[in-house]
Amino acid sequence: MVLMLSRSDLEKLLNMKDVMEYVETAFLELQSGTAILPMRATITLAEKHGWIGIMPAYLGRMGSLSTKIVTVFEKNLEKNMPTIMATIILNDSETGAPLAIMDGTLVTAMRTGAVCGVATKYLARKDSKIIGIFGAGVQARTQLMAMCVARDIKRALVHDIVKERAESFASEMSEVLRIPVEACEPRELVVQSDIIVTATTSKIPVFNGNWVKPGTHLNLIGSFKPDVREVDETVIKKAKIVVDQKSAALEEAGDIIIPLKAGIITEKDIYAELGELAAGLKPGRTSDSEITLFKSVGLGIQDCAAAWLAYTRAKEKGVGIEVELFR
Repeated sequence: MVLMLSRSDLEKLLNMKDVMEYVETAFLELQSGTAILPMRATITLAEKHGWIGIMPAYLGRMGSLSTKIVTVFEKNLEKNMPTIMATIILNDSETGAPLAIMDGTLVTAMRTGAVCGVATKYLARKDSKIIGIFGAGVQARTQLMAMCVARDIKRALVHDIVKERAESFASEMSEVLRIPVEACEPRELVVQSDIIVTATTSKIPVFNGNWVKPGTHLNLIGSFKPDVREVDETVIKKAKIVVDQKSAALEEAGDIIIPLKAGIITEKDIYAELGELAAGLKPGRTSDSEITLFKSVGLGIQDCAAAWLAYTRAKEKGVGIEVELFR
């Protein structure tokens, strides 16, 4: 029997605090060598403005074995559909038998919020109160949720190229999180924010790096292709850079690759992987004045951990529908 878990099922099972805990555990496994994480296989459908990635992962101590199939189709906004959609298959790590098939779109949003929440825990100033978010899609919502877990956020600012989306986001999230959320212009957002998140599909920098004030922390999650970036070289050059995984960042993170190729930074300017901070091998923020930056391209271990949490919770609570696939 295979457990089918829908988005509505997962909404009952997952909360940001717990997903952050499981995602941090996944990075500790990656750091200690008990995780298996191949580079994702991808296909780009240029004429359709689409992309598909296949992301297998294994967490040995957790016992989770998963594969995510994720698509990013930029024109979906015009069709009133999510830009990012995904499905996750969870297999028994002892027999290989399929255990569960679940909506991966919510899991992707939750685990991406969670990884930035973990990074923020180590890198943002303790007194950070104001967060600014570029982008007003599904990812932006879980990013804001995670920042509110990681820090005592009192106010949020949002900018989106579609003004109505930003205004709708502000209205919705003000109600959900009980904090003031306001739509604003890029410069105002950057200058006022203690934490900045970029969660866009932009191919070019979304703000001027000279606007970033000392003590700011940035989470960059929108771009995952070597020729695409959300911030300029000014930000990258003056920031303490932490990545989810160095090999993945050097393969996929245009925010890092473009300034590397231009000779503006070197590989030595990548300060740490997130797992090194979580394991206490390197300190995170060391002063209130430094600018810190976390770049994530998204790793399969994040999905693997969040999916395992969802599956075990579902079994405990009797959530989902069991089907027999091999009759």
